[in-house]
Amino acid sequence: MVDDHNRVINYLRLSVTDRCNLRCIYCMPEEGVTFTPHSEILTYEEMIHIVKLCVREGIHKVRLTGGEPLVRKGIAGFIQGLRNIEGLDEITLTTNGVLLKEFAQVLRECGISRINVSMDTLRQDRFYQITGRDFFDRVWEGINEAESLGFDPIKINVVAMRGVNDDEIVDFAGLTYNKPYHVRFIEMMPVGENNGWSRDKFIPINEILDRIRSLGVINPVCRNLLDGPARRYRLEGAMGEIGFIGALSNHFCKTCNRLRLTSCGHLRGCIFSDQKVDLKTPLRTGRDDDNLLNLIETTIRNKPKNHEIGLWGPRKCARPMNEIGG
Repeated sequence: MVDDHNRVINYLRLSVTDRCNLRCIYCMPEEGVTFTPHSEILTYEEMIHIVKLCVREGIHKVRLTGGEPLVRKGIAGFIQGLRNIEGLDEITLTTNGVLLKEFAQVLRECGISRINVSMDTLRQDRFYQITGRDFFDRVWEGINEAESLGFDPIKINVVAMRGVNDDEIVDFAGLTYNKPYHVRFIEMMPVGENNGWSRDKFIPINEILDRIRSLGVINPVCRNLLDGPARRYRLEGAMGEIGFIGALSNHFCKTCNRLRLTSCGHLRGCIFSDQKVDLKTPLRTGRDDDNLLNLIETTIRNKPKNHEIGLWGPRKCARPMNEIGG
């Protein structure tokens, strides 16, 4: 389906839970987190019902997010249910990697072959500083297990933060020379009221790209129809890729093809907007599919033209990232 700004909307990011086993400094504080009661989170059956309707409206790709999707019980059976939806061409998953070694084989058997791992540092001591947990080795064991099982590509998402991990930018990019990883550098985004965003920590994509040029020649890579917003490149002679997601410095709103469904049943057209449509209430009160389809169509049509966030005075989305879906 095409929105009012002539964008084809074909990609749904689905948060299956707001729970997580890490406490990353830009996402979820160590204390004071209020989770959605389990009774208010969509059941897997409800999620599958909504995804089926979204597919009828033109969605062809679903990415499972959280929180951390692998902490929710029964996730493998849910993925099998998604695989049975006719017209859904691609299912991918974003994970922090803590449980990846345990789940990699099951995920592969469920038909997932593409995976994103959030990993903001290559240093064990710094991993603890960023995430609040000492799981560095477990994450790398999970990445190695996924690679051995043939996941392709394995994307590594790096939130770049000045004074925190920006001294590792070149090291992350260098991984792609000898590994088939797709390393994605993501600008730190002002999502949530207390996520620590500041101009001092912010690093624009162009600066990251300039630092990586010290490694050698960088060539652009052609995009695919269902790609997300990353600008894709390859270092000359590298096995893998590097990518850049510049939500603030390089707005990709005009090509954004995504919707977001939160674990509590709110459909959103933009991560930075608090504009949302409640699908859970009409679903649980017995409204028919035509009513739900109308709500989905309305969300698509009313998808914001752009997020209107500038570097000098960003308006923060009030809901935290773990609730909206990473």
